[in-house]
Order: sequence, then structure tokens, then C-alpha cells
Amino acid sequence: MKLIGFYLVLLISLLGIRVSFAQPNPNEFVEEKPVLMKNEATGGINFHTSGWGVQFRRSINLTGYKKLMFEGDFVGMKHPKEIKSVNQAFDNARSYVFGKKNSFHILRAGVGRQKTFFSKGDRNGVEIRAVYSGGLSLGILKPVFLNILEPTGTFGEFVVVTERYNPDEHFIDNIYGRAPFTEGLDRIFFRPGGYVKAGVNFEYAPFFEDVKALEIGIIADIYPKEIPIMAFTDNKQIFVSFYLTLMYGRKW
Repeated sequence: MKLIGFYLVLLISLLGIRVSFAQPNPNEFVEEKPVLMKNEATGGINFHTSGWGVQFRRSINLTGYKKLMFEGDFVGMKHPKEIKSVNQAFDNARSYVFGKKNSFHILRAGVGRQKTFFSKGDRNGVEIRAVYSGGLSLGILKPVFLNILEPTGTFGEFVVVTERYNPDEHFIDNIYGRAPFTEGLDRIFFRPGGYVKAGVNFEYAPFFEDVKALEIGIIADIYPKEIPIMAFTDNKQIFVSFYLTLMYGRKW
């Protein structure tokens, strides 16, 4: 009887110890699991292998791990043969790109999906998502205007006139420099096309209602005809570039 009593006291003591270990420390921070937020909106700066631009994205949760995305990008696109030049004969001459016929920008609008592969465990965690999208890629071309040295008829005297770049008439020895950006805005023309994009998104905001993310990936803009950026060289109709985007936004 005494032995049974001893074991009973021992069992009660052990249970008491286990219960005491299970008691939460009132001074210890316990993070609550966040409620799933349905909406997300972000804006960001996009750096890619042929230039840079800005991005906006609106996402809607379909499930806990999948989102529907609507996005818009506006980026500049440079030809790989672009090299800046300066007329060394004048101290205040503006730099220009010899042979450049049109500046090229892209306005994208598309839809896509985002899938979470690794969820954020706590505030200091990183959520890893795969993204893919596609849609309209509208090419915007603005003719290049230059300041040209034009002879007055008197030996050694010139006047500066602004003209649209013509590779048959404008050469290094008569180009003074780049004209203001506003020149040519009334002659903008468009080339419609499409794009596809795939990337990986790393979201690391310390608060669950905020969005801070870095996204890396590859994107291809495809047009039915060559985009006339440069003279004296081949121009492309498919532009493939790697990109990195810094994104900030909110969830609700």
C-alpha cells in the first residue's frame, strides 16, 4: 500500500512538472499566425539588361498558395550597339548616340499567376514565389532629333539648327549634339506586340500587411517586324532580357 502511494505521489509530481513546463512565459512574445489577406498591390523599379523602368502589379488570392496577377510595366530599351559620342570641338555640346534613329520604350499590360513554394514562417522569414505572365507589349518609338551645324556661306561660320536625324546627311563632323527631349514628341509612332515573363519572387517584409520583395527573371518582347532603333546595323524584332525588380506595397 505504501508502495502504491509512493508511485501515485511520484506520478502526480511528474505531471505537475510537465504542466509547469507547458505553461507559456508571460514575458515571451508569441506571434499569432496572420489571417490570409485577399489583395496585394505593389509598385517597383525594374532594372534589366537593356535599360530600366517602373512596374505596377495587383494580385488577388485564389487560394492560400496561388494568386491571380494584373501587371503593367513601362521600360526603356537600348540597342546593344548604342555608344555615346560628344563633339570635342565645343565645350558645351550635349552627348548623342551616333546612328540612333529612334528612342524605344515599351508599355506592357498583362495577366499572370503567382505560386508560393515556401511560405514565410515568421516576421524574419522569406517567402519564395514563382511568377509567370504574358500580355500586350506596345513599342513606343520617338524619332531622334539633333542639333546640326549648318554653314552660313561665310568661311568658318555656322548656325545651329535642329533636324531629325538622317543617316545620309548627318555625320560626326556636322553634328553639334543632342536636341532637347521634347523635339519629336509630336512624331511618336507605335509597334504592337506581345511579351512573356517568368521569374522568382522573394518577399521579406517584417510585417505581414506590408510587401517588400525582390524579383529576378527573364522576359521576351516579340514584335511582328523589326524595331528601327539604329542605322548601319541590324535591328531586332525579339528582345530577350534578364530583369531584377525591387517591389514595395501593401496587403489587405
